[in-house]
Amino acid sequence: MTPAAVLLAFVTAERLAELWFARRNTAALLATGAFEVAPGHYKLIVLLHAGWLAGLWLLGWSSSLNLGWLVVFLALQGLRVWVLETLGRRWTTRIIVLPAFALVTTGPYRWLSHPNYLVVVGEIAALPLCLGLPWYAVLFSAANAAVLAIRIRAENAALAGLRDARGS
Repeated sequence: MTPAAVLLAFVTAERLAELWFARRNTAALLATGAFEVAPGHYKLIVLLHAGWLAGLWLLGWSSSLNLGWLVVFLALQGLRVWVLETLGRRWTTRIIVLPAFALVTTGPYRWLSHPNYLVVVGEIAALPLCLGLPWYAVLFSAANAAVLAIRIRAENAALAGLRDARGS
């Protein structure tokens, strides 16, 4: 197995584990009275990420790794772990509103409203660059920016509605 294939296998396993955690957390949150907001764009996110990863396997599995970009990618994984640990069972891949609980303001959320999206933006660019695919990084970064514009607008509207309902 090439180093690139090992890296891609790691990312694939990570994504599959995240989907499992997200489904488990979403079900638990919904069972406690939470509700989903703006689910319409979720299929776009799934298609984008699945296409991104499938294309990386197709085009990059045998590439040599750029160690500088690999360091960036691995640093992003550290930030990802921090986000996941901070949110715990509240982390999900959907926009789930939990009216009975305060917003998370610890960990990376002390400084950023959407730290996980920063991680995703970085990963979408850095992993193709690790594999010597700059055009792929640009293409998927542009597609991701379009999807994130929809996603962040929906999430911010949901959070604003939650703040308004609480009078804060």
